[in-house]
Amino acid sequence: MPERLAEMLLDLWTPLIILWITLPPCIYMAPMNQSQVLMSGSPLEINSLGEEQRILNRSKRGWVWNQMFVLEEFSGPEPILVGRLHTDLDPGSKKIKYILSGDGAGTIFQINDVTGDIHAIKRLDREEKAEYTLTAQAVDWETSKPLEPPSEFIIKVQDINDNAPEFLNGPYHATVPEMSILGTSVTNVTATDADDPVYGNSAKLVYSILEGQPYFSIEPETAIIKTALPNMDREAKEEYLVVIQAKDMGGHSGGLSGTTTLTVTLTDVNDNPPKFAQSLYHFSVPEDVVLGTAIGRVKANDQDIGENAQSSYDIIDGDGTALFEITSDAQAQDGIIRLRKPLDFETKKSYTLKVEAANVHIDPRFSSRGPFKDTATVKIVVEDADEPPVFSSPTYLLEVHENAALNSVIGQVTARDPDITSSPIRFSIDRHTDLERQFNINADDGKITLATPLDRELSVWHNITIIATEIRNHSQISRVPVAIKVLDVNDNAPEFASEYEAFLCENGKPGQVIQTVSAMDKDDPKNGHYFLYSLLPEMVNNPNFTIKKNEDNSLSILAKHNGFNRQKQEVYLLPIIISDSGNPPLSSTSTLTIRVCGCSNDGVVQSCNVEAYVLPIGLSMGALIAILACIILLLVIVVLFVTLRRHKNEPLIIKDDEDVRENIIRYDDEGGGEEDTEAFDIATLQNPDGINGFLPRWGMPIQWWEERNPIQTCLFSRSRIPRSLRFIFFHKDTKINCITQWTT
Repeated sequence: MPERLAEMLLDLWTPLIILWITLPPCIYMAPMNQSQVLMSGSPLEINSLGEEQRILNRSKRGWVWNQMFVLEEFSGPEPILVGRLHTDLDPGSKKIKYILSGDGAGTIFQINDVTGDIHAIKRLDREEKAEYTLTAQAVDWETSKPLEPPSEFIIKVQDINDNAPEFLNGPYHATVPEMSILGTSVTNVTATDADDPVYGNSAKLVYSILEGQPYFSIEPETAIIKTALPNMDREAKEEYLVVIQAKDMGGHSGGLSGTTTLTVTLTDVNDNPPKFAQSLYHFSVPEDVVLGTAIGRVKANDQDIGENAQSSYDIIDGDGTALFEITSDAQAQDGIIRLRKPLDFETKKSYTLKVEAANVHIDPRFSSRGPFKDTATVKIVVEDADEPPVFSSPTYLLEVHENAALNSVIGQVTARDPDITSSPIRFSIDRHTDLERQFNINADDGKITLATPLDRELSVWHNITIIATEIRNHSQISRVPVAIKVLDVNDNAPEFASEYEAFLCENGKPGQVIQTVSAMDKDDPKNGHYFLYSLLPEMVNNPNFTIKKNEDNSLSILAKHNGFNRQKQEVYLLPIIISDSGNPPLSSTSTLTIRVCGCSNDGVVQSCNVEAYVLPIGLSMGALIAILACIILLLVIVVLFVTLRRHKNEPLIIKDDEDVRENIIRYDDEGGGEEDTEAFDIATLQNPDGINGFLPRWGMPIQWWEERNPIQTCLFSRSRIPRSLRFIFFHKDTKINCITQWTT
């Protein structure tokens, strides 16, 4: 502490001594501080000068200016004297008054208006404000008139070492790869000091490490942290805490200091090979396990992390390399052994594999550490399981001729129980694949027989499924597809491919091709179709037509002469015999219809009917049919119109005096007279058409109807009842008489 106080006093007195030598003699030293006297050069002759001269002549300023200094953080019992203002115009008669204005005037700095002494009345901090700008002026004490123009001066706050260095961005974190060489840069830190960097060494910092040796070092001036030991191993220690100090005053004693922490993490590099936890693994698996099932897992541990710990697994040797495979699980970092092909306990009961784990990402800098891989042995034991029957073939293909006899054997399937117990097998057909039940199978030996006739032309292929079931365990079943191909036999005769109709022009030429026809055969011979064409024996010497076989298996019909006349013969029928090349060959006779037509000069058919000769020129058959239909429609309309008019004019009651036999029927019932309104409905008499609702049913006894409806019975006209029965009405006051007319 005494050393620090001596350094502070030395820093304080050195500039004061220099200032005392350079300033005028009027400057004096005040206790514990440097005060300054600001003096004027010559008195201002204000009273002796005229007004005009004051305007034209530049008045000479009497202030002797310089900067004033005040020590920061100074505290004492009395205000500290900063300096003194004085002008040559002041004779000492106390007629001059000094005024101070500007930054901190009256609050921080106070002036004695008589003597001009300036005092600091508060404790100053350079870090808050480094300098103050003030204005001084001398005025007349009585009139307050300025004796000189105002002038500015500066009071600077002189720094002391009162602020310790600070790490504003701390604490710090940094990383460096493990196994780094000596002197590898880790990071750099920065501290700040609020003291004045220009004045003294208060802000000159020096860095050092308080904690973290011998692993790291720091540059004293640049604060760059480096590794101090080579080949630091992350697997041994991953994280280091370093305490860093920054000290001002150039690191000398008495300086202030600040500290921060730096956490250094070693990042991983691939410097460790994988290692299996055990050298031998044992697994067991049932023989009926599904392909692709995981049998077991093996894992090689790696002290590295992340991608440096990734390993790939492979089967490099063993007697089960074809049956098993191993895949790598990137998440769990282990190898999964899976089944590639089916197992058979009866064939082989155990397997041995040699598995290798190798790092995926290898750092060549550490290749000298040895191979980054490891091996282990895996033993797999196959367990026996009750297996379903196994067919001798995964699929079967059978062939049968379409004319095969019923119950004939067309093929056989075989299956066995792969287990040691070897259960007997029973065969059956899945009837969902043989809905028409065209095939049967022997349940014991698997022979397939024909149940219904086959026709290749209806279906060439039949696909059925055969089921094999263990007799001792019905749950153990197997299925196999069987494809049955129906072979062709020559059982269909050839025929025309379509219904042909040929047209022959009357003006045709001899040898002209009338029609080209082709044949078809539902059969499918191995060497393809080949047809033979011929005419009937009795028509070999046909005078009108001949035939010619073409290379494309078709037939052309040619005219032997010209001059055909449709008036003499309109249609010719030409029977043609078509034979195939089967064994035995089959044939059929197809007839070609040849129609004689009228054609234009260029051979275009115009008309093929005999009636075309009697038709008007320019009028086609279609137009003639349309005209005839219109005429018939008009006739029908006229007939209907006449019939309706006659029916409308027919009288309601027709009296036929000819050939009429009269029978008078007397009723003894007396009516009620004109007052009897319930005897009958007068509206019915006024409107004979209204009796439709009272017509008797056909076959109803007339007497029964008359007794209940005497009046209505007499109103029926022949248009409403059979012609064999008509009534004529006569009305009296008390009797109702009806005359029945029977007509033939």
